[in-house]
Amino acid sequence: MRRDLYIAIRRKRGLQIESNKKENMKLLSMMVATFMGLAVCGCSTASPNAGYEGVIIEKPWFFGHGGVDPEPVRTGLTYKALSSDVVYVQMTPTQSHIKFDNLMSSDGIPLSFDAVIRVRVTDSVDLIKRFGEAWYEQNVEREFMSQVRQAVRKRGMNEMAISATAVDAVDNEVAAAMDAYLKRINMPVVLAPNGVTIGKVDPPDAVRNQRIETAQQEQRVHTEEQTKLAEDARQAAERSRAEADNAYRNAMSLSPEQFLELQAINMERAACTGSNKCIFIGPGVKASPLIDTK
Repeated sequence: MRRDLYIAIRRKRGLQIESNKKENMKLLSMMVATFMGLAVCGCSTASPNAGYEGVIIEKPWFFGHGGVDPEPVRTGLTYKALSSDVVYVQMTPTQSHIKFDNLMSSDGIPLSFDAVIRVRVTDSVDLIKRFGEAWYEQNVEREFMSQVRQAVRKRGMNEMAISATAVDAVDNEVAAAMDAYLKRINMPVVLAPNGVTIGKVDPPDAVRNQRIETAQQEQRVHTEEQTKLAEDARQAAERSRAEADNAYRNAMSLSPEQFLELQAINMERAACTGSNKCIFIGPGVKASPLIDTK
């Protein structure tokens, strides 16, 4: 009787132990699943496109310290903490366009034009770490606008609006100034080929219309001068020819009437030479020629 009771108690205890093991395993599985779920929910990804790099800025919620990850994300997919941020930086040359309105030239004429700057980032991590996400607006753009203003204000309206050489000189001057500036502040950014381009320079409409009217007046004066020169040349030629004819008449001792008759004979001779056939009708030198027009 006691033996059967002992065996029954042992079995009951064994069943309880086995049940406890199963409960513990179940609890452990639930804890692992919960942890994995929290881990997945607490992560995000960084996946830069071609030509870009991702810079991770770590911002832990509880432990550790934040900062910029020294290794950029270049290709593929990278997991990061949900509390961290990622900044995508374009590594290929970028072009930025700025429009200038009513920028005064050296002669006080307001000019309007477009300007373009092309830059390329050489180190994305260092750029974000030292200059932040707004590196272009706060450092490059402001300096570029200042250098363009200084270069244009040195030159006059006609020089900038007409001379391509002056615009090229402004391009080179601003590019050299920007290159020196980027090196001076040690920014990991360089100018791309053809780094600075100044577009077509336009003066105000009133000045443009005045320039057109002035050009038309200058052309009109030039045309009149050329016409006068041609008239003077024609008069001079006629005067020279008349003086030569009169000198010939005097040398031949001819009266004006005789000279005119000689001129008429010469004209008739010229008209009747070659293939032209003439028949003269009339007495003596007063005869009139009939010219065969065939």
